[in-house]
Amino acid sequence: MDQWLQIIGALMVLAAFVAAQLRVLQPESYPYLLLNLAGSAILAVLAYEGQQWGFLLLEGVWALVSLGSVLVRASGKPSEPRP
Repeated sequence: MDQWLQIIGALMVLAAFVAAQLRVLQPESYPYLLLNLAGSAILAVLAYEGQQWGFLLLEGVWALVSLGSVLVRASGKPSEPRP
């Protein structure tokens, strides 16, 4: 079962990335952010359970950054312009 969850989590993160690269999704959009959040959270939990600390660091930070972006977007605060 863990293998299927890993594949689902990875596909979610990859789908968001590919969609952003193809300009189908904007990186600030809810679908992009939520795909990243859900996918990386799944992978982080599995990494924790498997005691894969490097992978947990990567996916945990990815999930936290995605969560922070979702919260900023939900607050209605305008995002900082990119240089």
